[in-house]
Amino acid sequence: MYSMTHTSTPIILKNGFSLIEMAIVLFIVALLLGGLLPTVSSQIEQQRRSETRKQLDEIQQALIGFAFANGRLPCPADRTIVSGQANAGLEVTTGTGATLTCSAAIVTNNAAWGVLPWATLGVNETDAWGRRFTYRVTLHFADAIELETNTSGCTLVTLPVSPLFASFALCSNGNVTVRTAATGGTNVASTIPAVIVSHGTNGLGAYTPAGLQVTPVPATTSDEGENVYTTNLIFVSHDITPTFDDMVVWITPNILFNRMVSAGKLP
Repeated sequence: MYSMTHTSTPIILKNGFSLIEMAIVLFIVALLLGGLLPTVSSQIEQQRRSETRKQLDEIQQALIGFAFANGRLPCPADRTIVSGQANAGLEVTTGTGATLTCSAAIVTNNAAWGVLPWATLGVNETDAWGRRFTYRVTLHFADAIELETNTSGCTLVTLPVSPLFASFALCSNGNVTVRTAATGGTNVASTIPAVIVSHGTNGLGAYTPAGLQVTPVPATTSDEGENVYTTNLIFVSHDITPTFDDMVVWITPNILFNRMVSAGKLP
């Protein structure tokens, strides 16, 4: 007799995925990420807009606080000075005392234009996108108290005396207008003393901490173009659209006058 021995063939188990299975998994992951990324991006942008809106509110209060202390609104800062260099963020003026007026900024049509003087006001230099705020102010709200420019829009019997009163009167008018569109829009506010602009996500026309302007600069006939430097003193503010993402706030005459009266600076 003899015995038969049976040898068993080992079963080899394969670990891991096949190329087809891996491709399917990667495809599913790509679909999931593709659906999540727009949502995350939208949330980030909304957070930046909320942060910038808060900054703009703080800037409004800082401007009014400056008027309390100095009897006038500040002049713009030089938009081209690199952050950290001498005079970066400081309002630029010429003269002292009775002869003080805005300078080293683009001055036209009785208004001065540049970037917000963040160092003078003690606020952030940039918005949530890392760009400086555009700032425009009517000269007779920013010039020295004794200058005749404070009589623009009204007639004063006697000029106010520094530093007890304001460089403007209750009858003074700003010369900035805010509209709903560059063409065919309606007025949102008029006779505005000062306006502040964040140029939003695309930042077109804004200045960076390096003192450089973000290009391409929008056409002056477009809504965003009105919020960059132009000579006509028109600014545009409306809801976000595919071609407009600026955020615009302003100092209204009534609020400024009421606060100055309460502080004893007017009339």
